[in-house]
Amino acid sequence: MKIENSKAQMKKGVLEYCILAIIARKDCYASEIIHELKEAKMIVVEGTLYPLLTRQKNAGLLSYRWEESRQGPPRKYYTLTDKGRNYLKELDESWKELTEAVAWINRKRTPQQ
Repeated sequence: MKIENSKAQMKKGVLEYCILAIIARKDCYASEIIHELKEAKMIVVEGTLYPLLTRQKNAGLLSYRWEESRQGPPRKYYTLTDKGRNYLKELDESWKELTEAVAWINRKRTPQQ
């Protein structure tokens, strides 16, 4: 089993959560989201991001608006809907429970394991 595959699956599992968390702080366009994900070492490309944003929008978690840009074409800014904020709160709680469970399991390991 390759460790890189496991790492990729772990990141993929939390990517949608991370996207919602980024947009919750401020309305963003795709390049800003990609930049922040890269800074966090959650490397992602546009080909991965856009389908996720579309799925979240179709689920009613996000909405968007177009804004003119001083540099190039108009930008699509994403924002959380009320449904998205509620969903993110649920994900926050699930994440907290998951990380606490993993920490509990890891505390039970002996150093040589």
